[in-house]
Amino acid sequence: MSTGTVAAGPAEPPATGLGGHLGAVALPPRAERGERAEAATERLRVAGVDAVAVTWVDNAGITRVKAVPLGGLVHAAQWGVGTAPCFDVFLADDTITTSRIIGGPTGDLRLYPALDRIVPLAAQPGWAWAPGERYTQTGDPHPGCQRLFARRMEAAAAARGLSLKAGIEVEWVVARAGAPQEGLRYPTDGPAYGMHRLTDLSDYLGDVLRALGEQGLTVLQIHPEYSPGQFEVSVAPEGPVGAADASVLVRHTVRAVSARHGLRVSFAPVVEPGAVGNGGHLHLSLWRDGRNLGRGGAGPHGLTVEAEGFLAGVLGALPELLVLGSSSPAGYLRLVPSHWAGAYQCWGLENREAALRLITGSSGERATAANAEVKCFDATANPYLAVGAVLATGLAGLDQRLALPPEFTGDPAEAAPGTVPRLPASPAEAIAAYEKSAVLREALGEPLYEAVLAVRRAESEQYAAATPEQLAAATRWRY
Repeated sequence: MSTGTVAAGPAEPPATGLGGHLGAVALPPRAERGERAEAATERLRVAGVDAVAVTWVDNAGITRVKAVPLGGLVHAAQWGVGTAPCFDVFLADDTITTSRIIGGPTGDLRLYPALDRIVPLAAQPGWAWAPGERYTQTGDPHPGCQRLFARRMEAAAAARGLSLKAGIEVEWVVARAGAPQEGLRYPTDGPAYGMHRLTDLSDYLGDVLRALGEQGLTVLQIHPEYSPGQFEVSVAPEGPVGAADASVLVRHTVRAVSARHGLRVSFAPVVEPGAVGNGGHLHLSLWRDGRNLGRGGAGPHGLTVEAEGFLAGVLGALPELLVLGSSSPAGYLRLVPSHWAGAYQCWGLENREAALRLITGSSGERATAANAEVKCFDATANPYLAVGAVLATGLAGLDQRLALPPEFTGDPAEAAPGTVPRLPASPAEAIAAYEKSAVLREALGEPLYEAVLAVRRAESEQYAAATPEQLAAATRWRY
């Protein structure tokens, strides 16, 4: 079954390729960085901050960190903090592989805090957080930096006159703190989506809400989810890079609040095999000149030609996108039919079993609320890689003027065999699709493309013989 067809009419060449836009990620002048860092230092000092955690997310989806005392922030902004290139080939369990381009003990990079996102951490008194970006010692963008990749893809959209609003849902399971070998002990036995569960943990959830609000994040909703001890929080959409930043900050905050309540938290795709897992669903809408392109068009459910082409590009690329949107082999324990995980390569209006769910919103708000949800992603993804890759494949579909295939309604697992293609059911299948993707190879660039491939191959081999129980146990507390 084809997942994308070419609409009538000749395709125009893209405004610019996906592999460029290095000017959009050039370092500002050192003096400017220093002045901005001095202003940030004074603001943070008034807020009682002693140190700043500067984070990046590696290709296994693990958030790594270098921290500096507040007095060292100006120097870090001007000169960066040393980091090894081999972090690009770390696995989730901290073992290290190598790629064709990146690997080994040699070399050094500089990690710079993104000063526009720096914020005191409400649940970690004395600390502030900033996402980091990595450059070479000569000040050139590191080709393996995932946040810079997302910024380049945002610039590629802007070169076409387009912008994207995005948000990443955060789901987690909370348990009582204990040794890793201890069994799961949930702090509530409340039912799925139950007020019982919210009541049991109302103080905890209230602290999560307050901390997120104090950090400048607008919470749209927070509620119990399906599995034991599971919750979800959604925050207001931002641009692609901002949405990825927010996803990292939300997870940091949930973990910090949980620790203060004597709880531990897992964002892993599967906490207990067979149960509904934690997703990292990506919501997105395409905009031009202040207009949501998901409404007012002649396409399915009001999609404009540009929005339909964008979504058709994403839908057609979902097999290879799983390499970036569901990083861990454990993600394939979650990605099963009839679990609202989006295991089939299809789309549908408000269809929670489709990998791509179209959402129009309620009457009266559709011009602003219409969006699409990529349901097959989870929180093992590096969010910068996920949003950047979706942008790349969506823009490729838009440039090719692709059209969506027929919509699917109902549960695709109940369709006649062969009617709806199943997404990859194993890391090996997703890797095979990724290796064939010219779009992702160009967009990521060879160093980042190869580093991701090396990590996926290594973890696929690492867990090839693991049982579901072993795989869940190995990843449960890594994410």
